[in-house]
Amino acid sequence: MVRVAVLFEYPTLYGGERSMLAAIEAMEPAAVEVVAIGPDQGLLAEALSDRAIEHVGLQVFDDHMQRLPRDQIVPALAERVESIQPDVLHANSLSMSVLTGLLEPSVPRVGHLRDIISLSKNAIRLLNNNDQLIAVSQATRDYHVGQGLEPPRTRVIYNGIDGDAFRSVNKNRGLRGELALPDDAVIALTVGQIGLRKGLDVVLDAFLAIAEKVPNLHFVMVGERSSSKSETIEYEANLKNTAIEAGLENRVHWLGYRQDVPNLMANATLLVHAAHQEPLGRVLLEATVAGVPIVATDVGGTSEIVQDNISARLVPKSDASALAIGIKELATNEQLRRKFAAAARTRAAQVFNVKRSGEALLETWQSFAK
Repeated sequence: MVRVAVLFEYPTLYGGERSMLAAIEAMEPAAVEVVAIGPDQGLLAEALSDRAIEHVGLQVFDDHMQRLPRDQIVPALAERVESIQPDVLHANSLSMSVLTGLLEPSVPRVGHLRDIISLSKNAIRLLNNNDQLIAVSQATRDYHVGQGLEPPRTRVIYNGIDGDAFRSVNKNRGLRGELALPDDAVIALTVGQIGLRKGLDVVLDAFLAIAEKVPNLHFVMVGERSSSKSETIEYEANLKNTAIEAGLENRVHWLGYRQDVPNLMANATLLVHAAHQEPLGRVLLEATVAGVPIVATDVGGTSEIVQDNISARLVPKSDASALAIGIKELATNEQLRRKFAAAARTRAAQVFNVKRSGEALLETWQSFAK
């Protein structure tokens, strides 16, 4: 059995955290013992407790969600690792992988690259101090290797998705009943954090362009703002004001953070994902297994999940006109929706199987075990 300490950055339960937990659950229990290191309060801590995963607290942010200085975090992390005595230390985010690159190499270190962002030369140097780097898509790997990551230590392991939770949901009036929408309402679902990178302003601009042409179209926005930066606060306020000023407040529904995404997708007509960058969007994987057709921007690893005109409609980023055309096309063409959904589901079963993802990650850990 391999003993692995998994280092989490945030107290939240977003794509990176859920992908790691899904992979762990798919592993053979007798083959691995996982100890989590991370914030001791929040949805992540609750999820770890629900799964009976041992959890050692470590705070990366202060009470105002400002990142603590490295010279405070690194010694605390070293103490946790020393007490746990793992065979492998796995950092579950790019930022945490930079931190593990600062540790003395007393234990093999594996870092997960779940972002496509520009990095300093020093950050690249620290990432290269890890024994293995795992990118969530080929696009993510290519981007960071282009910045200087050492190719031999950087490999791709796709996130996996278990479709059972989505396929077993009954398609009833759940969301329509909650929002008091008519049975013929076309629901365009958007799921993700409220932030500049997600392109929600582009989504609203696209909606404005087709609102009159598709009068039964409703947008359901699922997610919350986690950043306390003034620009992000202003961005969220502007989004909501845009809908109100356009007279669409009764057709744009802000649901905040939800844990019942399978239920929401069961009632969605299509998923709209307008991110400016996306290493490998988990919500896209969820939509594929839920049978929800996708309109998305062709960025990062998205085209590794779905292909334009085969299993989704992909459009250029920041192009509200192209996005509007794609949304209208799927909103009004049930046959095309069925075609895209079927093709996407088939590929997800072949490429993004959660058991395969868990096995690949476990094999990586085992390769470094004592």
